[in-house]
Amino acid sequence: MSSVATQAAPVAEGVELTDGFNLLMDALEMNGIKNIYGLLGIPVTEVGRMWQARGNNFYSFRNEQNAGYAASVAGYLTKKPGICVTVSAPGFLNGLTALANATTNCFPMILISGSSEREIVDLMQGDYEEMDQLNIARPFCKASFRVNRPEDIGVAVIRAVRTAVSGRPGGVYLDIPARLFSTTMAALEGEKSLWVPVDPAPAQIPAPSAVKRAADLIKGAKKPLILFGKGAAYAQCDADILSFVEETGIPFTPMSMAKGLVSDLHPQCAAAARSLVLQESDVVILVGARLNWLLAHGKGKTWGSEPKKFVQIDIQANEIDSNVPIAAPLVGDVQSCINALRAELKGFKAPAEWLSGVADKHSGTRAKLAAKLSTATPVMNYHNSLGAIRDVLKNHPDTILVNEGANALDNARMVIDQYLPRKRVDTGTWGVMGIGMGSAAAAAVESGKPVVAICGDSAFGFSGMEYETLTRYNLPVTVIIMNNGGIYRGDEASPDHQISCMLFNPKTRYDQFSIALGGEGVRVTTPEELSKALEASIKSGKTTIIDAIIDPGAGVESGRIGNLNIVSTIGKKKK
Repeated sequence: MSSVATQAAPVAEGVELTDGFNLLMDALEMNGIKNIYGLLGIPVTEVGRMWQARGNNFYSFRNEQNAGYAASVAGYLTKKPGICVTVSAPGFLNGLTALANATTNCFPMILISGSSEREIVDLMQGDYEEMDQLNIARPFCKASFRVNRPEDIGVAVIRAVRTAVSGRPGGVYLDIPARLFSTTMAALEGEKSLWVPVDPAPAQIPAPSAVKRAADLIKGAKKPLILFGKGAAYAQCDADILSFVEETGIPFTPMSMAKGLVSDLHPQCAAAARSLVLQESDVVILVGARLNWLLAHGKGKTWGSEPKKFVQIDIQANEIDSNVPIAAPLVGDVQSCINALRAELKGFKAPAEWLSGVADKHSGTRAKLAAKLSTATPVMNYHNSLGAIRDVLKNHPDTILVNEGANALDNARMVIDQYLPRKRVDTGTWGVMGIGMGSAAAAAVESGKPVVAICGDSAFGFSGMEYETLTRYNLPVTVIIMNNGGIYRGDEASPDHQISCMLFNPKTRYDQFSIALGGEGVRVTTPEELSKALEASIKSGKTTIIDAIIDPGAGVESGRIGNLNIVSTIGKKKK
């Protein structure tokens, strides 16, 4: 991997020069980028130093994967591509997992990696960290670009930005061979090679005929339902969406990261009546949500015995009919489609008896849940511990909740209300474990608000060392570890020769781990202690771990997706 400075073209003596490092930073700054997430080393170390010298922020992580998760969440929260910088080969591969996850979840992100020189890679001559990164990245992102000349850095960044944020957002890979960083050219010519893209994510207006088709279907519905996905939250047209809900009177239910888009306490919220509304609704309006596995592909007992008619709002036409027939596709951006529907549905109101029945079911389910949340137990369980957390967070609605795990994820999604848009970040479409610390870092950096991360003890282990990243930058993050001592649960019997593969060391002290890494730490065993510790942590703004001890028998295998777990037909697994 050569680092010898080269010159793009002969330049007259005395002419001011620039190089690849500076051109890359100029291009990023012109596109409104202030924060970069990454892990530095050969050949990209100077990227971080020079970026900081310009007065910008570089957040350095302990593993590229977690830096990538941070960049992707930055993209989700800001609608600008989050930037992750890594070294070549192994560092690139670590970042690639996060890039793929960003693309799957439709988060705009750009992964920039240094790489080996093409003339050596293509002949497989054994360069330092030799790898054909450009082609390896292609299946996992929207586009993969390589820059071979400094005068092309500007257009490469513009293409990456436009690709990441336009249409359905996603990940982009930008490959920069090591030699390019130090390659020089005339500064004036370099300046001419940079520009700011005009309207990189233009609105996409739905066809009037498609809007009328969808509106006519909704007008004829006896039991309409709105289902919000995280694409609706990403759109940041919150006022328009609230108006659509209230003008039509249609009950709604959110997917997990759409919670709070319209408050969970809104009278039309049907989240606690989810099974009822999915089964009994006749017309379902999908807003920024896909009929993937999280919605049982739109099929089966989840959706009841009567066939549904779907209105699907999506910016990508080939997502329509991906699993079941879509009666009224609306292809366009969420804001344009919602406002077009509002105009066409003016004066329409959903049948009052349908909303009343849904509201009764919703309030009844919440009442039953409330009883569980307030029930005292010898050792905390998921219900009373999360109930305590919910009551504290109600007083801090601006706090961003990051959530990962199996039972910690499923129960928190059900128990903890969200009141404002984009205040919940979780494992997303793939259910990826390990997003916690990277997501918490980006949420704190990009929002400037307190963050509470609720993690299963298993999930925390995937990115736990990034807790040092949080303390290093003094970020206002409280990490609550739901500690039941194992994967799913901590009471599985062990075989005679070895501890069970599902158990953790019962002597682990996450609170002391926090103190060792420069944060605050407290261990709690009751809901009252948990409430007190969380309130104090949020108010202090200090990076803190709350080690919440819960019943080892709390939890079920695979959370709410146990049906996906494969079990041997020869013998039974121990419980």
